[in-house]
Amino acid sequence: MGRPVTIFTGQWADIPFEKLAPMIKSMGYDGVEIACWGDHFDVDKFDDEEYLKGRWAILEKNGLNCFAISNHLMGQCVCDNIDVRHKGILSAEVWGDGEPEGVRRRAAEQMVKTAKACANFMKLRPASMAKSPIEPTVNGFTGSSIWQWLYSFPPVPPSAIEEGYKDFAARWTPILDEFDKVGVNFALEVHPTEIAFDIASAERALSAIKGHKRFGFNYDPSHFGYQGVDYVKFIRKFADRIYHVHVKDAWWGHGNGEAGVFGGHTEFTDPRRYWDFRSPGHGDVNFEEIIVALNDIKYKGPLSVEWEDGRMDRVHGGTEACAFTRKIDFPTSDVVFDSAFDKSNQ
Repeated sequence: MGRPVTIFTGQWADIPFEKLAPMIKSMGYDGVEIACWGDHFDVDKFDDEEYLKGRWAILEKNGLNCFAISNHLMGQCVCDNIDVRHKGILSAEVWGDGEPEGVRRRAAEQMVKTAKACANFMKLRPASMAKSPIEPTVNGFTGSSIWQWLYSFPPVPPSAIEEGYKDFAARWTPILDEFDKVGVNFALEVHPTEIAFDIASAERALSAIKGHKRFGFNYDPSHFGYQGVDYVKFIRKFADRIYHVHVKDAWWGHGNGEAGVFGGHTEFTDPRRYWDFRSPGHGDVNFEEIIVALNDIKYKGPLSVEWEDGRMDRVHGGTEACAFTRKIDFPTSDVVFDSAFDKSNQ
């Protein structure tokens, strides 16, 4: 039997969780990666056992499991240079008066609550459900105080970049320590706008937080390919830090030459774009190589579809993506394929 196939609910947060669950089951999924926005999961209720059991009751009723929760929006605000964009993704309580350092502090507090919520939630998994193949995990973003210096002109001194990584370490190490206290991993989705967005920056981020054992990665190949980053090498490079996996596709090199890798200030689905997100199987990501690499590092966790394709109906796409993910996944062998030639094995 292959790995559990789940779907991230973040792009479906406009649909109430109780209504979304049967839709997800009808699309063929084994479970969900629950987003901490919309009404899907409220981290402020981290110690409310009745609420947490109620989330499981909805899942159990629909034959769905859960192996991770995600709080990308809050994590983004821990290190970011806060501006009007962030007001649109935050609650009024976390936004407050919008003073940047206050927003960052409250976002950090919410991430600590997220760790506690995840720990408490996973402990309440109904006995009827399969145990999780991974440790309790929170997926998310970190934000970055230095992303705006992606292109170095006027020339950015190396010391300024180093200060950005020190800022990341200062803000996230206390959060990760709290994750460790409750036995939960934090999995950064390596992604443009984050402190880590490719292999080189992921290595630097790990170094900055001194290899904190609770800091790893939510592997998502869609963010690497169009950058020219070797997304299979990432798996092998960080074999012991792959805490969760997204199945998400992208294509690149399909525009008309008018908008490049940086996007040209165009919107998704604009035909001028060099790259765009696609439903799994419709892009340029080589999932065969990814599954081989995941098998080689013995990753046993869920394959979680993060569905984003502005050209396709999402229910159609989500259903198709589930079937695609099951098709590409295959278990590892427990025998050496040519061992039968040895007489002792005959």
